[in-house]
Amino acid sequence: MFGIGLQEIIVIALVVLLLFGGKKIPELMKGLGKGVRSFKDGMNGKEEEKKEE
Repeated sequence: MFGIGLQEIIVIALVVLLLFGGKKIPELMKGLGKGVRSFKDGMNGKEEEKKEE
């Protein structure tokens, strides 16, 4: 995956945990998921359908 190994993923996860703390991570992932979903909807043209209604 993008030339990133398991060790690098673990280091990145630890840095994120240190920066945001354990309680903020679920909120961060929820916001990220909503952003990805809205991006995919926009790419599929669902945003245009909502505007026409």
